Amino acid sequence: MQRLLITGGAGFIGSNFIHYILERFPDYEVVNLDKLTYAGNLENLARLAGEPRYRFVQGDIADRELVGSILISGIDAVVHFAAESHVDRSILAASEFVRTNVLGTLNLMETCRREKVKRFLQISTDEVYGSLGASGAFSEQSPIEPNSPYAASKAAADMLVRSYCHTHGFPGIITRCSNNYGPFQFPEKLIPLLITNALADMPLPIYGDGLYVRDWIHVRDHCAAVERVLHHGKEGEVYNIGARQEMPNLEIVRMILRALNKGESLIKHVQDRPGHDRRYAIDPFKLEHDLNWRPEIPFDEGLKKTIDWYRENSSWTAHIRSGEYMGYYERMYGRRQETLSER
Repeated sequence: MQRLLITGGAGFIGSNFIHYILERFPDYEVVNLDKLTYAGNLENLARLAGEPRYRFVQGDIADRELVGSILISGIDAVVHFAAESHVDRSILAASEFVRTNVLGTLNLMETCRREKVKRFLQISTDEVYGSLGASGAFSEQSPIEPNSPYAASKAAADMLVRSYCHTHGFPGIITRCSNNYGPFQFPEKLIPLLITNALADMPLPIYGDGLYVRDWIHVRDHCAAVERVLHHGKEGEVYNIGARQEMPNLEIVRMILRALNKGESLIKHVQDRPGHDRRYAIDPFKLEHDLNWRPEIPFDEGLKKTIDWYRENSSWTAHIRSGEYMGYYERMYGRRQETLSER
């Protein structure tokens, strides 16, 4: 029996990864540590109610006592998704990003080192590389040039992981993925925001000219890549994860509107955000060549499935937008949300 600690497992990618692991590995147990901030939602994991191989702990990755109490119970590997991750929020208030993404990661590593955890995956982002021109793609050798406080905090955490691998022989591995989409994504991010607004005949806001380009990967393909790195990746290495599916934001808007039979009059260009990176693209050759991983979900197919999911789960979206989901913890566990180590 393998026991994994998944941090940030109530979030978008973390919850999808927990489902992925428990579906594919019947001899695995998962402990999910999540602070349940605005983007953490236990409804993402509702179908695991009563699953004996799954346990939820509410708490902060920066709480060393709490993290230690989990690791001392016997954890084989940590997959570290927990992060403040919204660029716009980091521009307005960077301090929480530094606290969670940098100090929280440091605390996790220190505690993992003390308890001799065998594997530590730092789930990072392609945004640490900065912006690309019209051609080329980021490789693992690309320079780290973050352009937002969010990206800078993730880059700092990555450098800490790298330093611990070099200095302490820490069993860390870093993955850097392109933009994700799929079910359970908080509707402040581009694709779920566009889908849910279009379904409600609300304006679809697009920064600037809408020609910012991102490399999109379905969250299930990302989960498959992380699982491959978890089991077969080399300690101390960085693995880029991408699907080679570049798309300008404006084209995504038009695809969603066509799929929903809505008119382009819903498109609303809004003031650009400061320091907006023009283009990202990931070269996942190392992951493909060394670990024999390939993405399986084409963008048009994945987008259709994602649109269908949000259309079929309108109550989930309504809870998110109203804040009602924050009461799900109390309904499920019979008490108020609270940090277990403090109260």
